[in-house]
Amino acid sequence: MAAPTYREQIDAQRIMRIREISRDLPQACGDFLHFCAVTTGTFTRLAYALDFRTFFYFLHAERVRFADKAPKYYTDEDLAALTASDLIAYTDYLSYYFKDHRDEEGQLVQVPIVNHDLAIKRKLCSIRSLYGYLYQAHRIQNNETLRVKLPKIHEKPIIRLSSEEVMRLLHEAETGDHLSRGQQRFQKITARRDYAMLMLFLGTGIRVSECVGIDLTDIDLEQNAVLVTRKGGNQMVLYYPPEVAQALEEYLEERSLIEPLPGHENALFLSLQRRRITQRAVEKLVKKYAETAAPLKPKISPHKLRSTYATNLYQQTGDIYLVANVLGHSSVDTTRKHYADLDDARRRMAADHVFLPLHGELPSGAPDNEESSPG
Repeated sequence: MAAPTYREQIDAQRIMRIREISRDLPQACGDFLHFCAVTTGTFTRLAYALDFRTFFYFLHAERVRFADKAPKYYTDEDLAALTASDLIAYTDYLSYYFKDHRDEEGQLVQVPIVNHDLAIKRKLCSIRSLYGYLYQAHRIQNNETLRVKLPKIHEKPIIRLSSEEVMRLLHEAETGDHLSRGQQRFQKITARRDYAMLMLFLGTGIRVSECVGIDLTDIDLEQNAVLVTRKGGNQMVLYYPPEVAQALEEYLEERSLIEPLPGHENALFLSLQRRRITQRAVEKLVKKYAETAAPLKPKISPHKLRSTYATNLYQQTGDIYLVANVLGHSSVDTTRKHYADLDDARRRMAADHVFLPLHGELPSGAPDNEESSPG
């Protein structure tokens, strides 16, 4: 029997986590998660489950009408008792609340959780989806969630790296010149890996989840191609430039000398523990190098490198549909909104096509003094 792929392992872990959370939720939540299993991935369903847990904890702890029994015993009639006032109170609650967390010593402590408009909107949308399902299934008579407005999201400028910052980022990954002494010790060991990984982000625009899931068998150095597993499980072959191929080839020479731990033999990128590198480790890696390469942009993440790639590709080709296809977007509107800086490019184009006379200049053939005027 073939060993499960990385994607299959992650899906299995999420499914077990969903089941664990669902045990403490109303039966309606489990029914909803089963219902949407055909059309959603495990990542989305796990997000639903986590949002439901937060919501029903709030109802039980903060709303008197729901305090008599544990959420897992809530019936459809209990859920139908939800009012718009409950949801408004929940919206306020989400902006700042405390969550139980075990520290490194295993002690249970409470940590503050702060949600901004985008996160609050997403959590409210999860509850809307649940109640929409119950209403469509005729399990409740009214859908109170539709009576509460969602937070208005104000668009923020897209953060990406300039060409100079990209050069500094890659240089830092190669040399570690501006890292601390402690960081430099590890950088000397991981330099080829880190450089190849950053080059792959900047040369293909892949997501961090796609990057950590790449296996050795997914790389084709002859074709300059990599097979990635997209969100939802679809696979796509992406092509990278020669510079990325060279970085990968140099790293693979080093990778061939490493003996991975059992179960991680086929992973392309390994941690210092010889395991498949995690998304969290990659995020910390990018942040470490970006702090010195782009100090005025403190929130650089793998996703910002994806934005950098997408914008560069659009500026070179002018083909928004090509950018959307390479990024794996189902809608070109997503690409236009989040990656390609179309507005700025169009504004620059407008300035190049408007011609005005210089100060004091008259149109050709026009009279330049009163004596030349008729009459």
